[in-house]
Amino acid sequence: MNFHSRKWIKPEDLNPNGSLFGGSLLRWLDEEAAIYAIGQLGSLRVVTKLISEINFISSARQGDIIELGLTVVSFGKTSITLRSEVRNLITRKTILHIDRMVFVHVGEDGMPAPHGRTQVSVL
Repeated sequence: MNFHSRKWIKPEDLNPNGSLFGGSLLRWLDEEAAIYAIGQLGSLRVVTKLISEINFISSARQGDIIELGLTVVSFGKTSITLRSEVRNLITRKTILHIDRMVFVHVGEDGMPAPHGRTQVSVL
């Protein structure tokens, strides 16, 4: 798992229970994964196709720093599949795990288009 970015949990990121709002975390993760997919496929024309079951394992609180981790599972003809883990920077406790996030390379017409990549690029 490669950890690509970190977020500091601030008051505006919290739900009424005082823990990290899951919607904020998913927004950050989708953006980070899309950026990673763009780098791997060498194209800005990438869209989110699928996010598999989202397993919230633990929570984060104000002041925590979390790490967003991604790794390539596979390349398809028009897609890339990633796995994700979010963890607490200090405790290393897993906060969230997603087995599959699929991003599709699209052409100018918005339809799936071959990307020509078959192996992970060092970013």
